[in-house]
Amino acid sequence: MKSFKFKQFEVQQSKNVFRVGTDGVLLGALANVGDASKVLEVGTGTGLISLMLAQRNSSTQFLGIDINEEAVNLTQVNFENSPYNSRLKNIHQDFKSFETKEKFDLIVSNPPYFEESDSEKDKLARQTVELNFQQLISKSSKLLSENGILSVIIPFEIGDNFVELARENHLFLIRKINIKGIENSKIKRLVLEFSLTEKDLKESEFTIEKSPRKYSDQYLELTKEFHVFKEVGD
Repeated sequence: MKSFKFKQFEVQQSKNVFRVGTDGVLLGALANVGDASKVLEVGTGTGLISLMLAQRNSSTQFLGIDINEEAVNLTQVNFENSPYNSRLKNIHQDFKSFETKEKFDLIVSNPPYFEESDSEKDKLARQTVELNFQQLISKSSKLLSENGILSVIIPFEIGDNFVELARENHLFLIRKINIKGIENSKIKRLVLEFSLTEKDLKESEFTIEKSPRKYSDQYLELTKEFHVFKEVGD
């Protein structure tokens, strides 16, 4: 499968690992990595999100974790071939049984969100078979540092459920980005960020396309340090 080239790094892809997509790019560009010293990515896939965050913060240390061995091997290749390889570590591990004494300033995930079905396509990456929201949230709440942040991108339709589960685990919504696929359309995705401390909610809107196959100025500005698409082809 063809690799995906960004300005500072390249992402090798595989037909058996969830590919580079807009959701990952958005989270990699929007997640609050500014003050983070240690970052954990849950479900690395190709390693895209960690690579983008590593470009954005030149002093942060990263740990990636994935239950899919093929994804782990692919991420390892992409980490090693990047300019940030000394700061990127990757392990084959089920997040539910992951144990560490470390605390993380940012936990980031583009989590599975389809209910289980008979389809084998992207089964681990896109179905809530191996890791459901409750498990992701509960485990993350225990691994965050005092001022740490959990940052995720999920479909709009399940946002309220995710926020409620987070609150039940003493994680409070502090940032919400409503993402539209195209101008004047319904909200498609949410970037949600949670803290162990309740704070004023910062809410904003983001639009990917201004017209079919034409990226918005907002998207082009956000991703200008990573790539510039001639047309929407994700």
